[in-house]
This record gives sequence, structure tokens and C-alpha cells, in this order.
Amino acid sequence: MARELSIILIFLVAMLLLPVENAEIDVNTIEAPAPQPNNSTNHFPNQGITEGSLQPQECGPRCTDRCSKTQYKKPCMFFCQKCCAKCLCVPPGTYGNKQVCPCYNNWKTKRGGPKCP
Repeated sequence: MARELSIILIFLVAMLLLPVENAEIDVNTIEAPAPQPNNSTNHFPNQGITEGSLQPQECGPRCTDRCSKTQYKKPCMFFCQKCCAKCLCVPPGTYGNKQVCPCYNNWKTKRGGPKCP
């Protein structure tokens, strides 16, 4: 019984000492360029995938779709909504396609990594 408890205790301590990947999120950022507003009133299915084409209230649903397949939903949603509020654009799909939204694509962390998911 004591041997089993010591094995479990050693296992738990080992798990706590292992480094956790992606645990550090750098919140210090380089300012993103200001979005160019899009004053067109057309309502095509592609609305929201070009820079400045979203209204701030549309960011939530777009980010929910963008972050739907990640295992890190909370940080993905936080940064997606932050980027959407600044750029008024969220790229289509759950990954990639950032070329359609330059502000979203070019906003980098201090370390040079992508700011927006």
C-alpha cells in the first residue's frame, strides 16, 4: 500500500515538473496598423473576410467559427476578438487564409510571432 502511494506521488511530482507547451502567451504587442473602413453596403456571403468589412458586434460569431477546431479555445477567442476589434476582419476558415486580411496577418508579437489566430 505504501509503495503504491509513493509511486503515485512520484508520478504526480514528475507531471508537475514537465514543461507545458504553449503555456506562455505574450501580451506585449506591437501596435497594428489602423484598418481602412469599407463603406460598401453590399451583403455578399464573403462579407467580413476583407479588411474593415465587419461591424464590431460581428466579431464574436466570426471568432467562434475561426477558433472552433483548436484545443486552446480561450486564448484563441481572446486574441481573435482583440484582432477583429482592431482590424474589423477575420479570415475565413479555421486556419490560414490570413492573406485576405492584411491587418490581421501583419500584427505581430514582440518576438515576431503572429498575434492573431
